[in-house]
Amino acid sequence: MTSQLSETGLLSAIDRERLPHHIAVIMDGNGRWAQKRRLPRIAGHRAGMRAVRQGVEACRRLGVPYLTLYAFSVENWKRPQAEVDLLMALLREFLKKEMRQMNRYRIRLRVIGRTRELPKAVQQDLRKAIEATKRNTGLTLSLALNYGARAEIVDALRKLVRKLKRSGKGEVSERAISQALYTRGLPDPDLLIRTSGEMRLSNFLLWQAAYAELWVTDTLWPDFTRRDLYQAVLDYQKRERRYGGLGLS
Repeated sequence: MTSQLSETGLLSAIDRERLPHHIAVIMDGNGRWAQKRRLPRIAGHRAGMRAVRQGVEACRRLGVPYLTLYAFSVENWKRPQAEVDLLMALLREFLKKEMRQMNRYRIRLRVIGRTRELPKAVQQDLRKAIEATKRNTGLTLSLALNYGARAEIVDALRKLVRKLKRSGKGEVSERAISQALYTRGLPDPDLLIRTSGEMRLSNFLLWQAAYAELWVTDTLWPDFTRRDLYQAVLDYQKRERRYGGLGLS
């Protein structure tokens, strides 16, 4: 069985001609990981940073062009202020520590979400990282920060309405909405991974994930490894994607 294969075995079993073009991940379970170990929640978030590196490295090795990570939602502001402050500090730490590796492996950074509502220092670090990696031609890593899919759709419709009022021209169509989303220029995700076993999208890429294949694992995010991502890709390749049509069988 594939679940019993080693990391090397999983990697060799993957068909490089049928890779998902875009993988999106709901990184869930940091708090529960820490709780199980009787550690503060921030320990789980810090351990989650290691899992981010694992996911990025796995996509880079496979040659997956796009990876989007759900890092901080619009609802996460409801958490205790101390935890929010530590999350922002960890994000800044991640950006500074990973910049050399990102440029070494030609990884390009993007951010999606209402970034203007993030702390000024975080915005500055994000701008620097985006600028420093904008010419990289390898994996495009998108961080969803202060992101919510409903907020994204509202912002997109507001943008279309402003355009219509300003120029008197425009349309409300699927293509127009897609072009007005935060993810403009990114392909829709083919594979959406959720850790910690929760069976919901949690307001993540609701428009873009309309036909994404979902893969849910009970593994908590800090325990997620390259092997887990390889398993998800291999399972994805066994599925028949119909896009609302009839299957071949």
